[in-house]
Amino acid sequence: MEVGGQAVIEGVMMRNKEKFAVAVRLPNGEIKIKKDKSTYFPKVFNIFFLRGIVGLGYTIYDGVRALSWSSSQQLQEEEKITKKELIATIVVSLLFSVLIFVVLPFFSAHLLFQDGVLFNLVDGIFRAILFLGYLLAISSMKDVKTLFQYHGAEHKSIYCYEQKKELTLENVKTCSRFHPRCGTTFLFIIVLLSIGVFSFITGPWWVKLTGRLLLLPAIAGIGYEIIKLSGRYHHNPFVKALITPGLWLQRITTKEPTDKQLEVGIASLKAVLE
Repeated sequence: MEVGGQAVIEGVMMRNKEKFAVAVRLPNGEIKIKKDKSTYFPKVFNIFFLRGIVGLGYTIYDGVRALSWSSSQQLQEEEKITKKELIATIVVSLLFSVLIFVVLPFFSAHLLFQDGVLFNLVDGIFRAILFLGYLLAISSMKDVKTLFQYHGAEHKSIYCYEQKKELTLENVKTCSRFHPRCGTTFLFIIVLLSIGVFSFITGPWWVKLTGRLLLLPAIAGIGYEIIKLSGRYHHNPFVKALITPGLWLQRITTKEPTDKQLEVGIASLKAVLE
């Protein structure tokens, strides 16, 4: 069964169609695990393109649940973040992302070119530069570096499982921290797709900007299908060429984990596979 995951605060969340498990390293050094049912969409939505849009929403929802629980394990009772505070933070972060990666490059390109191929090309280039700059900026932060190490632990553990090796520390350490189904690769494909899709939107500036915002879910749906294929056919030369830049970006968003971080990744994966 296919397994995906994400890094959380001092831990790793693993998820399949049936359930998800979150493992975190507590301040006292112990590993604590939480298991729950995955929020998975009804079969009526399991059709090409639509499943990507709906599935992404459910994945984000489970990711927020995992982040909420993991963060609460590192804080004192009076410091714990409420669900409302976490949801508000996620909403603000999404709005900020749209502002920085859609609105800002759009108006920057509009100052240089009013319309045409050059406008769409510069808009896409600005978006890619901002995305890369953002990743480089946050990767220098201590807490984010730790998060990226757990991201590496997640990838190594999943690779070990996919290679049908026993989930031991020694086996997981030998696996790659770069994975074709990573969210970083997904985001790169979204940036790439947006350049092509947005070029078909014509009209006044407000029509082009509104079209960009409304088409984001559709682009996410297409990106989901590409990521799904890349995980299955990543040895195909064409697919390999498509996802290679995304794998390069994972040199920023994943770091080599410590043995203790790998133990957390293994514990999370074993819990979801039980």
